[in-house]
Amino acid sequence: MGDESKGESQSQSLLNKKSILYGRSKSHAYDELRVFRRWLKWMCVDQSDTLSTVLSWFVFIIFAILVPCLSHFLLACADCDANHDRPYDNVVQLSLSGVAALSFICLTGFVKKFGLRRFLFLDKLCDESETVRKCYMDELNRSLKILFIFVLPCFAAESIYKIWWYSSGGTQIPFLGNVIVSDIVACLLELSSWLYRTTVFFLVCVLFRLICYLQILRLRDFAQIFHIDSDVETVLREHLRIRRHLRIISHRYRRFILLALVFVTASQFASLLMTTRSTADLHIYKSGELALCSLSLLAGLLILLRSAVRITHKAQAVTCLAAKWHVCATIDSFEAVEGETPPISQIASNQVFPVTSEGSSDADDVGDEEDELDNTKFVHSYAYSTISFQKRQALVTYFEHNRAGITLYGFMLDRSYLHTIFGMELALVLWLLGKTVASIA
Repeated sequence: MGDESKGESQSQSLLNKKSILYGRSKSHAYDELRVFRRWLKWMCVDQSDTLSTVLSWFVFIIFAILVPCLSHFLLACADCDANHDRPYDNVVQLSLSGVAALSFICLTGFVKKFGLRRFLFLDKLCDESETVRKCYMDELNRSLKILFIFVLPCFAAESIYKIWWYSSGGTQIPFLGNVIVSDIVACLLELSSWLYRTTVFFLVCVLFRLICYLQILRLRDFAQIFHIDSDVETVLREHLRIRRHLRIISHRYRRFILLALVFVTASQFASLLMTTRSTADLHIYKSGELALCSLSLLAGLLILLRSAVRITHKAQAVTCLAAKWHVCATIDSFEAVEGETPPISQIASNQVFPVTSEGSSDADDVGDEEDELDNTKFVHSYAYSTISFQKRQALVTYFEHNRAGITLYGFMLDRSYLHTIFGMELALVLWLLGKTVASIA
């Protein structure tokens, strides 16, 4: 009985420690996420407590569901002139509300299940180098600027359209007793709805980009292992840790990436079918909002795919780096003993193909286009390294058969997939944009 009670107390203490370890921490004065959490509260997507959760869902229902429905059914203005008719408003509202609902639900699930700190892998930064921590925090603080770089131009164009539509007599529904006041309120509600939906969608895309950037920093730091006399176990453990994090990211984001791709593609096909009808009247005042919606969705999808493809490319570049390290170590191991005369073949080779230093003009021409993972420089190996040829060969073989990267239900998102998807989506958007711009003339 004593052993059983002792075992139960130990298991209970372990559970308490685990709950404390994975518990969600609140923001404090020295919290690195303090500014980020503040912006989430301003965007009404923070769900750190009960009040914030209720407010977040209330704002979502208002701006993502209620306002678009009222705008479409009450402000259709069937008796308006030809310029104020909105025949493509249903596609615009369904597309934006669909991706906003998908983004909001996924973001809610991420934060509620993992917490913001664990979701952004901040709890793992203690195991990283100082360079990785500093660069990641700089990118975290810069991510909100990137978000507004994508959102503000779209919002500015939408504001110009809505202000023209209401100011030129697009609607005459005095639901507040006065036509001017009613138009101002309706215009502000529609603009707020557009801003909220596009911001939520771009926020989830930018967070995915931020998490992928952390893994790229880890891969660059991992590349430094090949420049020191490391053992195979150290290299293998570090690579397995990076692969595990990539699998976690792929598992968390696979549904969002797949459904976002389905939503955006369906929106583009619906726009294409509606604009290619024989009775379609393409005009900048009618189809301009549809083209702007398509560009916004395509920009968000491009952020997702480019981030996934970039980290996949960096992860697969490890194989090339390991192979180059193996070759350089093998060549160094066959060098002549110090004091011996070099063979004639080596002298001839050095005369025909002289070895340049890292500070040569060739290295200066490259600039920042190459990094530690993908460069054309020789790896400074150790001729008398403790790693044998067989171990190095086994490590290279492991890298060749265990390629890491972002996967989508088993399919690796590499550049071939990006070119295919982006080419198809861009063709649909350019078709719609060409029809819209051509109508101006």
